[in-house]
Amino acid sequence: MAKYIIYFNQQWVGDHSAEWFQARGPLSREVVAEMQEAGVVVFAGGLVEEIEEAVGFDDTGQKLGPITTTGDFIGGMTIIDVPSQAEANMWGAKIAVACGWPQEVRRFKE
Repeated sequence: MAKYIIYFNQQWVGDHSAEWFQARGPLSREVVAEMQEAGVVVFAGGLVEEIEEAVGFDDTGQKLGPITTTGDFIGGMTIIDVPSQAEANMWGAKIAVACGWPQEVRRFKE
């Protein structure tokens, strides 16, 4: 078994109406429930969208405030433990369809 992260950057979400987002929530929760039933989910969750609430630290441990101030930043992630890249990709595709925006799948190093 190997652990994979399935994630999206906030900027990949796009502009949609509140109704559109409300319709995606149940679909996303269904996929997470399916992953839980399959026993593959380690963690799943979205991040607070306000990047200014992030806190960064330099290599001496000094607090910097947000490090990401421009460009893409992670909007949410799911960590799964599955036997193959093919299965990880299958879950990534299901999450992308449910959310309505792209997802990227990457394996953690051993």
